Amino acid sequence: MARAPSLPYVLLCGLAMGAADVVPGVSGGSMAFILGIYGRLLEAVAGFDLTFLALLGRGAWRQAAARVHLGFLLPLLSGLLGSVLLLVRPITWLYADHRVLLFAFFFGLIVGSIVLIARHAHWGVSGLIAMASGVLGALLLVTRVPVTMPHDPLTIYWSGAVAIMAMILPGVSGSFLLLVLGQYQHVLEAVKGLQFGTLVPFALGCITGLLLFVRLLRWLLQRWHGQTVALLVGFMAGSLWKIWPFRVVLESVVNARGAVVVLRDALAPPTSGGALAVALLLMGLGVALVTGLEQLQARAGGQEMGA
Repeated sequence: MARAPSLPYVLLCGLAMGAADVVPGVSGGSMAFILGIYGRLLEAVAGFDLTFLALLGRGAWRQAAARVHLGFLLPLLSGLLGSVLLLVRPITWLYADHRVLLFAFFFGLIVGSIVLIARHAHWGVSGLIAMASGVLGALLLVTRVPVTMPHDPLTIYWSGAVAIMAMILPGVSGSFLLLVLGQYQHVLEAVKGLQFGTLVPFALGCITGLLLFVRLLRWLLQRWHGQTVALLVGFMAGSLWKIWPFRVVLESVVNARGAVVVLRDALAPPTSGGALAVALLLMGLGVALVTGLEQLQARAGGQEMGA
């Protein structure tokens, strides 16, 4: 693994992941992959195991901190949580009122990262099958119709577990899965109002899902790295359907809080030549940012994308 990235760079990564996770259709895992910290993040989370607890029990604080890469994990989580708290309002405003601009920029980010990360995938028969499976899996997830679910602590708990697994996967949006499960608006309001009756079971579910799923994903990357990268590239490519900026709403409802929830939508052509030009400009900025981030990673000590 590359040398540890600098503290400012890790904070930047956390901010980017938090901003992405707020937007339904965009994955914080994609940002970790793009920014070259994906492998380090998986290794850090996987360190929370029985050995870690044993080290804590013996009072071996330094070894326990090193096992979970605490010097990396704390600033990353600080950036992520700070981003969610600070950006939840502007991001949700952009999502509600300027979705075309927001999604055009993220579309460019994902396209650029797919091109760069694909260099590390295995493109034999097994890799192509893995990529096709990723595309199909992402499309099945992002085309689901939201359902009506209760907001009791148990439902919030397992919704958090499912959402965090999606957030770890590049291209699969945990926020969108919360939308599918009918929990997105409820959890978002809980974040805005610091409603701990919702936030505590949601956080516990996230911790459970994270500890279980990261081990599986890390094992796959260690055993079949090229094929797993191809699978993740497929997830990212399949997610492009959901973040194409021009869409037409087929079915929507107004929830109890007066917010419009889209049940079904479809791809649509650009509304005008000017709108297309602005969207293409923002997509280009997204691609350029990814290219610039690759150069920044080399200086900051992050892994090369997909390595």
